[in-house]
Amino acid sequence: MTALFTPQLPERDAQEITPGATHVPNWLTQEQQKWIVGQFREWVQGPVPIRAAKIRGHEMSVRTVCLGWHWQPYRYTRTATDVNGARVLPFPDWMIRLGRHALQATGHDTATIGSYTPDTALVNFYDANARLGLHQDKDEESRAPVVSLSVGDTCTFRFGNTESRKKPYTDLLLASGDLFVFGGPARLAYHGVTKMHQDTAPEGCGISRGRINITMRMTGLDG
Repeated sequence: MTALFTPQLPERDAQEITPGATHVPNWLTQEQQKWIVGQFREWVQGPVPIRAAKIRGHEMSVRTVCLGWHWQPYRYTRTATDVNGARVLPFPDWMIRLGRHALQATGHDTATIGSYTPDTALVNFYDANARLGLHQDKDEESRAPVVSLSVGDTCTFRFGNTESRKKPYTDLLLASGDLFVFGGPARLAYHGVTKMHQDTAPEGCGISRGRINITMRMTGLDG
């Protein structure tokens, strides 16, 4: 019965949400989504287990496994000093290529695409009750674009302004296979996930419930 009351996706076209931020629905094929889910299942078995980070002593409802650099609130480290001290998995070359394709698909210029070399990915898992409060991605020294990929259940994603968590903001549905890229004037926009929509993961995407979200970034860090 839950599926009867989940949002039905309208016909969706790629659109610029605000200058610097673009949403491309159905960018990943079903085969690609399924393959990414397989990679995710390997990552969570890696040296650093998936975990819920703590912010000011409060555990997030989203669980994260990292590639390349380990993110913990307000900083990046090579080893998971807040988990088990192990070094995180390396950042995969295929994800660099995928990130460049994503910039190409969202209209970035040749120079930006060519210089885009993401070196970390935060891979988040959302269950039905998970939320992500409005925040800025500002722990990176680089202000290169952030590339976000979604697989699994649909979420309501709120993308705001760079000044505060208040309006103006845009709420949109991010569904399985969707691409969202934000950079330039939108790079430090507040954003978050306000709602998960259960039982909306399409058959064949590799996951029957929950949402996997990959956000790849350039840290601008050495070491």
